[in-house]
Amino acid sequence: MEIRNVREDEFDDLIALWQYAFQYQLTPERLEEERKAFRPEHHWGLFDGGGRLLTNVSLLPLDVWIGGVKMKMGGIASVSSWPDARRQGGVSRLLAHAFETMRANGQTVSMLAPFSMPFYRKYGYELAVSRKQYKLETKHLPPRRDVPGTVSLEPKQADRLRAVYDAFAPRYDGMLARTDDWWARRVLSKPGWAAVYRNERGEPEGYLLYEVANRVMRVHEWVHVTETARAALWNFVGQHDSMIDEMTMPAPEDDPLSYLVPEPRFKQEIEPYFMARIVDVEAFLRQYPFQPSNGEPGAALALRVEDGRAPWNDGWFRLALPSGGRGAAIDRADSPGKLPVAECDVQTLAAMLAGGRRPAMLAGIGRLRGDAEAIAALERSVPARASYLLDFF
Repeated sequence: MEIRNVREDEFDDLIALWQYAFQYQLTPERLEEERKAFRPEHHWGLFDGGGRLLTNVSLLPLDVWIGGVKMKMGGIASVSSWPDARRQGGVSRLLAHAFETMRANGQTVSMLAPFSMPFYRKYGYELAVSRKQYKLETKHLPPRRDVPGTVSLEPKQADRLRAVYDAFAPRYDGMLARTDDWWARRVLSKPGWAAVYRNERGEPEGYLLYEVANRVMRVHEWVHVTETARAALWNFVGQHDSMIDEMTMPAPEDDPLSYLVPEPRFKQEIEPYFMARIVDVEAFLRQYPFQPSNGEPGAALALRVEDGRAPWNDGWFRLALPSGGRGAAIDRADSPGKLPVAECDVQTLAAMLAGGRRPAMLAGIGRLRGDAEAIAALERSVPARASYLLDFF
């Protein structure tokens, strides 16, 4: 058995595996688009002695916002095996290789869309991003408000949308920092229209990417950076009341729409969406923006992390949390010494630092253990943030 990148001349073998595993068929036109975009260095395979591709794990070099800081992230995608190669440890071997590769590349965190959360929890991943899915009838739309500025249909071009997205994305843990190629291939390639809200100075503050068919408006992306933009975009949606019977859209878990409409009893589902894993705990902690205590002296604690899949993470870390300014001092340790102690597995650490879950809540359910002083210090120092993700990979 050999682990290596899939070569360009093996592209058709990779596509055949994907189409079988994920049960779809590419059109000839789409196949050629994928061939042109193929990057062998992003795709790892497990090959048998005869050179047959048995299992694939794709590793995408992405950037993600966590705590308002842009971090290098390894996106795991297209995990697949031929049926005669399954349950033989191929995925385990490729994921172990991916963790080592990400660590060497400075990708301190990884994310993926799971087919099964229990499966990926075995590899140190944890639920990090859930999001709401709305389904509203036109009678549930917010009432129209008089607001300045305009909403207009505009060409679907990244340059018209990027400034709004780039201001919105750092507000949520898990949002991607999009490249031009990502905009072109992953966002703007979707069917439909772009509507942009511009303020009285002509500056964009919000946009919708959406389509309308069969009397349903499907919003792919709703992005706004001011409340005026939010109201203006709802006014725009309301202009379609003669064309649609309902609309669907994703939204962050903390979205306040229920408090903006007269009747909030419309369909709202919380969808567990993406998982995250901290690949390199020490490097991640050094980047993470622990917040200064509110007038209290900075705390020091010993954090014990359990990680059975990445041995470089398993052990003690001493954290000197900030009392002012920005940044915490992080050191590896052989023991906690005399410091107050907090302990958790790497999954819980991801939920707390990359998934917006509060230390006190995690302690309350037994996922975060230790001294009350250490838990309280983490509760003060971990920023209260929500997670969200508009993309899929």
